[in-house]
Amino acid sequence: MKKQAVLSLSGGMDSSTLLLHLLSAGYKVTALSFDYGQKHRIELERAQQLVHYINSQAEHEDEHYFTKVKHQIITLGGLSELLNSALVTGGKDVPEGHYEQDNMKATVVPNRNKIFSSIIQAVALSIATQNDEKRDVAIAMGIHAGDHTIYPDCRKEFRNADQLAFELGNWDYSLVKHYTPFLYVNKFDILEHGVECCKQLGLKFDEVYSRTNTSYKPIQFQTPVGPRWYSDYKSAASVERIEAFIKLGRPDPVLYADETGPVNWETAKAHVEKILAEHTS
Repeated sequence: MKKQAVLSLSGGMDSSTLLLHLLSAGYKVTALSFDYGQKHRIELERAQQLVHYINSQAEHEDEHYFTKVKHQIITLGGLSELLNSALVTGGKDVPEGHYEQDNMKATVVPNRNKIFSSIIQAVALSIATQNDEKRDVAIAMGIHAGDHTIYPDCRKEFRNADQLAFELGNWDYSLVKHYTPFLYVNKFDILEHGVECCKQLGLKFDEVYSRTNTSYKPIQFQTPVGPRWYSDYKSAASVERIEAFIKLGRPDPVLYADETGPVNWETAKAHVEKILAEHTS
């Protein structure tokens, strides 16, 4: 029987890489995405597109055999109207510049990971005890070292306390454990790992990462084939992503734009390089 994992798949670079990691490690994955009224809802479409691409490549070659991903979007209707965060519809403007504590605190969504975690735990425990059988299930989350200062619910202390609450509230809790392999690495390390996972799975790197979204301020423009969403390159989350691709030494396959229209990779790259130079001077 294959190892089982329930993944919190935001549609961003980190959780998407974790999906590749799980598949390359032989897990059968149930991926859950959450619609909580986020401004960057395009991440949900990207998550769907990524799963569709991965599933189209699954089980084709013995050399790269992996199981198809089950994906479900959980809609938390009406929640955004009650939340105070720059990330949700109706919130303040998403900050720009370097990814630092002062500006990025505005992007904290109160208790977000606890809300998500409760649902993920329920699904994981249900899989663990399905058909009166008992099996171990991992709850996989793509939190990483860069998240710890800004987002308290990404810290190991929170994960431990959350696990304890889960254990106190459920039978058969020992079947479910959190799995956070990126907890002590940064975004570049995650991206570099994604390169290796793509090779192991026989997936095309650009096809994978063009189907991810890190931008908290996506921009929509009309094109000859209809409206298309682009990532901004000025918000702090985008700057951090572009910084990782610069360090990796290859262009980001995601399309970028600003208020004037679409821009090429060199424009986005130059903007971030300027920010990094100012930040380190």
